[in-house]
Amino acid sequence: MTNRQIIIADLPTDALTPDHFKMIETEMPQPGEGELLLRVILMSIDAANRSWLRGATYRAAVTAGDAMPTYAVCEVVTSNSPKIAAGDIVAAEAVWADHVVAKAHKVQKLPRVETLSHLMSVYGIAGKTAFHGLMSIGRPMAGETVLVSAAAGSVGGYVGQIAKALGCRVVGIAGGPDKCQWVIDQFGFDACLDYHEKGLGKALATACPDGVDIYFDNVGGKVLETALNVMNERGRVVCCGAISQYDTDSPFGPRNLPGAIVVKRLKMEGFIVTDFAKDDAKCLRAMGHWVSTGQIKVTEDIVDGLENAPHALIGLLAGDNKGKRMVRVAADPR
Repeated sequence: MTNRQIIIADLPTDALTPDHFKMIETEMPQPGEGELLLRVILMSIDAANRSWLRGATYRAAVTAGDAMPTYAVCEVVTSNSPKIAAGDIVAAEAVWADHVVAKAHKVQKLPRVETLSHLMSVYGIAGKTAFHGLMSIGRPMAGETVLVSAAAGSVGGYVGQIAKALGCRVVGIAGGPDKCQWVIDQFGFDACLDYHEKGLGKALATACPDGVDIYFDNVGGKVLETALNVMNERGRVVCCGAISQYDTDSPFGPRNLPGAIVVKRLKMEGFIVTDFAKDDAKCLRAMGHWVSTGQIKVTEDIVDGLENAPHALIGLLAGDNKGKRMVRVAADPR
């Protein structure tokens, strides 16, 4: 029995294309002592996938010939561990493949929920990233203004909805008028600005007449530079990602650093979601409450088929997703 897998055929030096990936078939992996054979159901598609192809980050660099890493929701097919049973649903570090082997102590057993994909979105990596970054670094207070870039993305939409639930004014930044209107209608943002339009700085000043107290940055580059100019003194900048910089060989950094931070006494901090894993239970209680009250709407962008994973990532980098993007590799268990 064979196993489909997508590997890196060639490392990109500029924009990512389908030619940088290759589908291969390998022997079905066999779990050893203390290991699990997992059937991949849903794979997370994130801008960070592209950054791993540029070199070492918070994880080892991905090189040509490697299978593309991913975070996945999986079903346990075979277990060689007394702690995990066949049929359990787990979250695991995996690769773009039909099946993977993982060490039992490295996976996280997940609860049974009505909609399995919610374990990837609102109760998974997207919701946790939004909650932990905003709450632990941004520390919002009712009445403050929160600015969110990539507001239609997997994390940005949840950031804005959490901030609204806490009584903040929320302004988003997204690409294109249709997407901006969707952010307002779907997520209840007070305003959303199109970064493609000229005069983003003036538009931000108009939309945020009292300045910005918290900026949740998912894009970096020129948008980050512009946002720093409208920050209030003692404002907080939450650095979650830099999607505008991942798919180019000419990255652009803000030119107003460190000046804006010094003059305005800003706090600027980066993070990854696992930094706050100790608070995951608190996050899930809060997110569950807001979903049940309708204060958070769950949006998902699911692409079917392992073979479509490269196009799903390329499209994400181009901003064609609305909500959490993931790839469905297999059907949910019955």
